[in-house]
Amino acid sequence: MTTAMHGERSTGLRRFRQVQRLAYECAEAVAARLEPGVSERQAARMQREWLRARGVRDWFHLPFAWFGDRTAFTGFRVPLQFFPTDRRLEPGMPFILDMAPVYEGCTADIGYSGSLGVNPVQDRLMADLEAHRELILREVRERRSLREIYEDVDRLMVRQGYANRHRAYPFGVIAHKVDQVRQRRWTPHVFGFGVQSLKGLATDALHGHREGWSPLWSPYRFSDHPPQPGLWAVEPHLGFRGTGAKFEEILVVTDSRDPEESAFWLDDDLPHVRRWAEEK
Repeated sequence: MTTAMHGERSTGLRRFRQVQRLAYECAEAVAARLEPGVSERQAARMQREWLRARGVRDWFHLPFAWFGDRTAFTGFRVPLQFFPTDRRLEPGMPFILDMAPVYEGCTADIGYSGSLGVNPVQDRLMADLEAHRELILREVRERRSLREIYEDVDRLMVRQGYANRHRAYPFGVIAHKVDQVRQRRWTPHVFGFGVQSLKGLATDALHGHREGWSPLWSPYRFSDHPPQPGLWAVEPHLGFRGTGAKFEEILVVTDSRDPEESAFWLDDDLPHVRRWAEEK
């Protein structure tokens, strides 16, 4: 890779990193304002308003908020159940905030887990997620197929005594590709997803189908290929008896032969990573 190409990539990654940090800053700010009686709809609106006040006008998807057993997607059967409801927060209740803003053409998609007060079950889930972050990075660098890595994440969850809750997402995905999005003056969304982002994902899906890869990281045959270079929003989601926890952040995959350069997390200065460091 030439110096010019490396510099261009570094600049692009820096912009994505800034948007991802903005999203996590929003999550921490909103989490600090949550109190008993706040509904999922109100928490989702708080995320939208916070980001819009800082210039966000487009979304990969609009913000979500899940409280209580909805953090584990208990009883989820259809996509509409993912959208915020009137479920209200109570002391000790776990919550997940999930948002995917697009700012200056760069996309972030993050998940933030917390609780209103002490919740030992979710604390344990969050601690055990560290091993999943390490496993995913290691096996992507080994160029294992996405489907194989998904199965290894599943096996790790079973050993830990947890249920796989990202399997409840559409197509059972643990991750999906994100790209730059063309800026528009007017940014419509359909069923909570930004039209421009959906167009980009559809374009990736079309190219991938022709070339033998998919922009969706799933347990199915269409994900039975090595990691495709690009940016992947990765979200392992654990569940245990009505409590769920996850993180979501961007994994960078390149075509470099250097293992450390071939795949790396976009940013290691994130709330869950700092939390794990503080617990050691």
